[in-house]
Order: sequence, then C-alpha cells, then structure tokens
Amino acid sequence: MDLQYLLIQLLVKLGVATAVASALGRSREFKKLLFAHRRTVRQNLIFILFTCFPFALGVYIRFNVKNFLAADMGFEASILTGVIGGRVAGTLGGALMALPAMFYGEYLTLPVNVLAGLLAGSLRHFCRNEEEIWTFSPFIDLSVYRWVKRNLRHPRIDWQTAFFLIIIALQAARLELHYAAMAWRPKWLWVLYLPSPVAMFFVFAATVATIAIPIKIWNNARIEMKLEEQEKLLLEARMDALQSQINPHFLFNTLNSISSLVRFDPDRARELILKLSKILRRLLGKHDEFVQLRDEIEFVDDYLEIEVARFGRDKLRVYKHLNPDTLDVLVPSILLQPLVENSIKHGLSPKVDGGSITIRSRLKDGKLMIQVEDDGVGMSAPPAVAAQTMASGRGIGMMNVAERLHVLFGDEGKMIVQSRDGHGTLVMLEVPVLQPEMLGESASSSIYAARSNTRS
Repeated sequence: MDLQYLLIQLLVKLGVATAVASALGRSREFKKLLFAHRRTVRQNLIFILFTCFPFALGVYIRFNVKNFLAADMGFEASILTGVIGGRVAGTLGGALMALPAMFYGEYLTLPVNVLAGLLAGSLRHFCRNEEEIWTFSPFIDLSVYRWVKRNLRHPRIDWQTAFFLIIIALQAARLELHYAAMAWRPKWLWVLYLPSPVAMFFVFAATVATIAIPIKIWNNARIEMKLEEQEKLLLEARMDALQSQINPHFLFNTLNSISSLVRFDPDRARELILKLSKILRRLLGKHDEFVQLRDEIEFVDDYLEIEVARFGRDKLRVYKHLNPDTLDVLVPSILLQPLVENSIKHGLSPKVDGGSITIRSRLKDGKLMIQVEDDGVGMSAPPAVAAQTMASGRGIGMMNVAERLHVLFGDEGKMIVQSRDGHGTLVMLEVPVLQPEMLGESASSSIYAARSNTRS
C-alpha cells in the first residue's frame, strides 16, 4: 500500500464517518437515546444496536467490496460508543462490531475493540462535566491552550487532553499488536497502516478525526433539541407569568392603587400606569430569549414599583448592589422576576411589618453571580421541597428557573437556594458570562456559539 492510496482511503474513512453520523443524527429516536440523562437497560441496548449496526456493516463491507477498506471503522466506533454511552455500551458495542471480523478469522479484533470501548467508557465515567465530551476537538493545540488557561493556578488533568492521548495510545498499541501478529498470525488483526513516519502521522490524525466528527455532528443535533426544549420552556414561562401577574386579582389591586393616587398624586398614578403598560408589553410581546442584565433589572424594577405602591414603602423595601461590569452581560429573559415574586408572596407577605429584598450581581471566575435575598419568614421545609411547592403554583416558580438554566447552560448554569425558618431566603444564580456582541440573528443560536467561544 503506497502513501497516496493510504491518504485516499483515510479521506474516504472521514467521509464515511460523516455520512453515518449524519444519518443517525437525523433519527429522532436515536437522538432521544443519545441525549438521555439516564438510560434504562432496555434503552441502553437499543442505543448500542443503533450505533453498532452501521459500523459493523462497514466491517462486513471491507471483506466483500474490493478496494473499500475505509468502510471498516470498528475500532474508532468502539471508542466512540464507549465515550458516549459508558463502559457497558463501549464493551458490548466493541464486541458486536468485532463479530464480522471474527467470522473471517481476525480473532484479535474482539479483545482490541472491547478494550478500546471499556477504556473510553471508563474515561467518560471520570468526566466531571458532560460538556467536555461534546466539545471535544481533534486539534490538540486548542486543548493544550485551554488546559494552560484553566490551570495556571491550580493544575489538574484536562479531560479532553486525556481523551486525545488515550485515542493515540490505543491506536499505537493496536498498530504494535498488528506488527507483532504479522510474524505468527498475519490475518488475526487488520489495520489500515503503512510502516513509515509520515503515514503513521496521517493514520493517527484520521483516527482522532473519525471519532471527533460524529461527536461534533451529534452535538449540533443536541443543540437543536435544546433549542426546541428552551422554546417550549420559554413559552410556558410567558404563559405562567401572564396567568400569575396579569390575573384579575393583580389588575384589580394595581388599578385600585392607581385610582387612590389619581386625586392627591396624579404624577405617581401616571407613573404606575406606565409601569403596568411596560409589564404587559414585555409579557405579551415577542422578545429575544436573552437580554442584558440591565434590561432584566429594569423589568424587575417596574414590577417592584407596582408592588411597592400596593404594599407601601415601609413594608416593602428594595436594595440593589449591582456591579457595573455585570449590566451588559446576557441573561435568559424573565429570569429574576419569578424569584422576586416568590420572595414577596412566600417570604414578605406573611410578615406583618413586611421586609426587604436585596438584589446583588458580580463577576467571579468568568461567571455571572446573581443573588436575590429577602428577610422574610423563610422556609420551614428543605429548600428543594419548598421550591417544588412554589413551582407547582400559578407562578413560574424557582423550579422552572432552575430547569431553564440547566437546559441553556448544562452544568455551567446553577441555582442554589439557602433558607432558614424565620430568617429569610437566599437564591443564588450562576451563569456563564455572555457579551452583547455575541448576539446574531437569534439569541438562541448565539448562546451556543458563545458557549463554544468561552471554552476555546
């Protein structure tokens, strides 16, 4: 096999990997299995069969179609199945994809594929953040740059770099085993290989790229599914907000407050009418999924102005400690108002003398930290149970906010609730820093581009 023929086969291999990954990525059932947080045993078996069948077919094609050696991607697919599905999926998948080769006498293919799938699945088990898997890049220089950038102060092993090195190590061990087996059992293990330094470089590069390409393609499908889920959640959030805030009881109290101000403070009455109209316009209109923090704070201010008019300034006090550097950062639309609403309804309203709400924002380690704190009655139940109880009411609820953060940012978006009975409640939000210039045609697409940029 000369170098030119090898390069052609490697390019064909990349094309086959792209075609198979794209075909699987178009299947909605496969995507549900692929992106499930926890799969049952039955779902795991279906996922393995879904993934392994086209790659095992490629192994069979290698034996029956002349000069189409690139169809065999059983080794790379074993690693891919392991890193996506875990140790069990990697082990069983590697064994299934080795069966056609075993049938034709390549007996070493089975232990090689099983070991590759098992090691890749074990590496997934030690991955702290699932996003590291989906953002894997075949360009090691970017991985090294990320590792240096993140670990200047506290060095630790970078998962993506470790995965890259494991792929290289497994391919090197496979080539060495093939070279050793040629002396006594030349047909027991097959590899697409030319024993020269230049050819070896291209073989290693193609192996990494063959694994990275399906991950990138499936990650795009994953982003599309998250966008759909986010749109549903945002629609539910707007409808819940409309039902909660613009119900007859709320309107009656607001209009009653305005009518009482018309005679002795008409300027204040006009101001409240403007605030109410802005709230109605924001909730009823179609807006971007992401807004600047200053806009979100302005929306909360309009809501609080009406609540202050209803409860009185002595009973409802509002304090804001906002870092100016945070005001241009992008946050999900209608993120803070549900938290403020819960503070008023469940924390301050039961108190005879009312209380205060404090909103804080700051930047820390590339993250936007937001706090909404009240000195109300607190929660007698554990925070998680209390949040679930509030979420089941008419408002958006803290659980909906937490779910939106998880859908948008994965493990990078967090909501922590701290509360003690009689001592108030503190809700802390943590989201990645996203700048306004990252916005493109739609905020939803921009958020994922921004997430990729923050990692690289």
